[in-house]
Amino acid sequence: FLLQESMHAYAANVYTSVVEELMKGKERKFIAVEQEFFRLWWDGVATDKHKQQVHQLLQEGRLEFVIGGQVMHDEAVTLIDDQILQLTEGHGFLYETFGIRPQFSWHVDPFGASATTPTLFALAGFNAHLISRIDYDLKADMQKNKKLQFVWQGSPSLSERQEIFTHVMDQYSYCTPSQIPFSNRSGFYWNGIAAFPDPPKDGVYPNMSLPVTDTNIHLYAQTMVANIKERAAWFRTSDVLWPWGCDKQFFNASVQYSNMDLLLGYINKHSDEFGVTVQYATVGDYFQAVYRRNLTWEIRDSQDFLPYSTEPFQAWTGFYTSRSTLKGIARRASSVLYAGESFFTQYVRKHPESSLCKCGALKQLQSLRWAVSEVQHHDGITGTESPKVKDMYMNNLMDGMFNVKKLMASIILDMNNAKKNGEVYSSVYVKDSGIPGVDQYVVVYNPLAWNITTFVTVSVSHLEMGVLDELGHPVPAQVQSSVESHSIYDLYILVEISGLSYRKYNVKPLNGKQSAFIGKSVKYKRKDVTRANQQSRQLLPVVNNCYQVLFDQSTNLMHSITERETNRTVWLTQEFLEYHVNGDVMKGPISDNYLFAPNASAVPVSKAVGLEVVSGKLMTEIRQYFYSNVAAQDYVYAVYTRVFTVPEGYDGKLLCHRIEQEYSVGPLELNREAVLRTSTNLNTRQLLYTDSNGYQIQKRPFKAYENNTVARNYYPMVQTAYIEDDTTRLMLFAERAHGVSSQGNGQVEVMLHRRLWNNLQWDLNYNLTLNDSSVVRPVIWLILGTKAVTNLLYRTSGLVLEHRPVVFFGALSGEGPELPGQLQQNSVHSSPVTVPRNLHLQTLSIPGWRYSSNHAEQVRSIHVGKQEEGDADFNRVLLRIRHLYEVGEDPVLSQPVMVNLKSLLKGLGSVMAVEERSLTGTWDVNTLKRWKWKTAQYPSKGFSNSTKTSENFIVTVHPKEIRTFFVYFQGQ
Repeated sequence: FLLQESMHAYAANVYTSVVEELMKGKERKFIAVEQEFFRLWWDGVATDKHKQQVHQLLQEGRLEFVIGGQVMHDEAVTLIDDQILQLTEGHGFLYETFGIRPQFSWHVDPFGASATTPTLFALAGFNAHLISRIDYDLKADMQKNKKLQFVWQGSPSLSERQEIFTHVMDQYSYCTPSQIPFSNRSGFYWNGIAAFPDPPKDGVYPNMSLPVTDTNIHLYAQTMVANIKERAAWFRTSDVLWPWGCDKQFFNASVQYSNMDLLLGYINKHSDEFGVTVQYATVGDYFQAVYRRNLTWEIRDSQDFLPYSTEPFQAWTGFYTSRSTLKGIARRASSVLYAGESFFTQYVRKHPESSLCKCGALKQLQSLRWAVSEVQHHDGITGTESPKVKDMYMNNLMDGMFNVKKLMASIILDMNNAKKNGEVYSSVYVKDSGIPGVDQYVVVYNPLAWNITTFVTVSVSHLEMGVLDELGHPVPAQVQSSVESHSIYDLYILVEISGLSYRKYNVKPLNGKQSAFIGKSVKYKRKDVTRANQQSRQLLPVVNNCYQVLFDQSTNLMHSITERETNRTVWLTQEFLEYHVNGDVMKGPISDNYLFAPNASAVPVSKAVGLEVVSGKLMTEIRQYFYSNVAAQDYVYAVYTRVFTVPEGYDGKLLCHRIEQEYSVGPLELNREAVLRTSTNLNTRQLLYTDSNGYQIQKRPFKAYENNTVARNYYPMVQTAYIEDDTTRLMLFAERAHGVSSQGNGQVEVMLHRRLWNNLQWDLNYNLTLNDSSVVRPVIWLILGTKAVTNLLYRTSGLVLEHRPVVFFGALSGEGPELPGQLQQNSVHSSPVTVPRNLHLQTLSIPGWRYSSNHAEQVRSIHVGKQEEGDADFNRVLLRIRHLYEVGEDPVLSQPVMVNLKSLLKGLGSVMAVEERSLTGTWDVNTLKRWKWKTAQYPSKGFSNSTKTSENFIVTVHPKEIRTFFVYFQGQ
């Protein structure tokens, strides 16, 4: 409903009035960025005449789509998979509808710039990239030295192959300057400010600039020219990009263009006097002009522009954690979508004559694609929206997830009933907790293209439970009291599943040899941390094959971890702290949805810790409860630490090496920011490493600043962060984004939750005060070990946490016979899909686009109006493969990998043809020629060509490459 509200108050008017106005003057131009609003206008508001005009304007180059994704995505807290999804979603629509492919970016609003983005846009075929929000002091310096433009090699491994020319906006950023010396109204904004929720009846909007008249036109021209000349001094060419507009502008394009026309005409008529000429332009026109100058540009390496500060006390590092629940749901939804896509693709390939309506199924997937795409917006997953908008994102994500899980359940039902083997499912359903019946089937799908061994948890009502596999053999499992409630139990099932396959388990009441191990609970006395006796220290060990974790019984806190292979012990303690922040603008800098402005160092939250240890054959769970004092009734903080023991005969490498922690944090008091600080005796020299969008690692040395040092040393952790000394590394993996920092040697702290209120007028107007009283339950996995061991494990571990198996429950109708013997590994098809551990099957989906992959043909069909017809295409399968390692990172895993696509996908059918495409699928890589900008390293200018395509279905994937293919199977 908020989309509707924005459409009604403003967005629909932009497209309607801009298109109409562009038709009135051949000189006029306009750029459009986010596809979500444009598509809503195109599908619901635009008349046939408007549509025809849009086609014409695009043809003439007067309307230009830049970026072309569903949204302008955030760069700090998003995952590369989701960035690619939202870009692909928008590009597919544009190519299908208009046959056009955006080639420039306009990333003017994200709060800091990541080094993953230039690589992403280069892979999508862009010729130039444009950003704006970088540190104020850095921008001033670059501006002074004419260094706002450079060639950015965002990926160390792909370097010059995927470099991109990058333009940083000057201090005026992406809006027209609004101060004009001859009027107390703003200048250059003749349509004023958009009014919500209803446009004013009389057409008079707040703050409309003085119309251009004979008496003031010279003053307007002088003001504009002076600003143009000021900017020209900051750039190397005599071309100046002067953005006209701002947020929510051009909703009344007629008054804008008529005033602009007068002003531009006047300046050009007096160009001798002014010394400048002006013209309407698109971003593409500007970059074309700069490219033609043929200058040699400096190279920037893979260093990013995070974090971002606008003033000494304004570090935009709070949004790395804001609305943690939304961040968690957004990632969960992305993971459900990933599972649903591959599940549906296999089903369509294996069951072409199925009873399931494929178009309906595609709609369910599309609803979640759209929801996951839109929340990547720089005011979405960032948590920088009002509660009302947050609710809209949440509802769309929850609905989309429900639809896709329902689709997956009906596929399982359909495939099992198609077997006609006496086993009939009355239902397959999705539940997030609790099993109502006693005798249940649990169906578990592994969405990764690796064989995995892991635990899944289901809630059960009895302690004496057993789990059987498809053959009726017992499966290792452990049941224990639940953290959540006294009336239910948690059943942990050890599952071993091939790539992209599912298995079925029967959960039933059993006692004796076949029943699950029972976790026994021991509660320890609550300890006063402040009065702990250091002398009589008693240590409680928790041991598996990889670690010995010791807890100090005088404090109930973690004491140390010994890595058993090398026998190296690291002292390691964890505590919760809170930063107290100010909410009164009269008293100093404030924290809000965007900003983090701590008053002082963080303060420990608890004086007493309670401990309960639940131990069993497969797992030990350590439950710590943190109280404000020894007598306190309730706790605001808890940690549940799980250490796993894998029985003989299972591949337990990943499971054994991970220490899983789940936190419970909240509700917080007002103006508190909660962190978990892990302190070790590793000599890290305060150097932190964090991932950039789950794609690559950035080095984060601690920097001392005159002001705001704590907040300016916070960085986003999207999936991974680590600290290390010369021999040992401590790694953290997250299932949602957090702010992370190293505020002391050997330390890493993760911000888990924020609750704020402030009286800044702007925040109050937009309800951006973040009074978030929720309890959050994030999960973090820890891995401790040598660099060699962690190198082997960490790329896989991050993805295994991201894409945990999807669990469904099935009920058998009647007494149904035991499952027959031939139903062994019940994969969706005869052979699982698996890739080596240094590759990741990033996408396996049926996009459903109707466009032709032959460009000339696609343009022709649009020309004759054919693109509107026809059903979704179920024959084209979109495949992406990503190499997880950097060049030189590991002697073995960093090698290029040869993949035979025909044998990789043989379980889906016989591969007949493969086309290699650009990242978002709209270019054939053989015809994609990106501009090559001259650098000192590569003095010749020209076009840069992409990687060579596959010979006879064999592809060699090099470090850090993301390769995209259309795959066609026999019988299509």
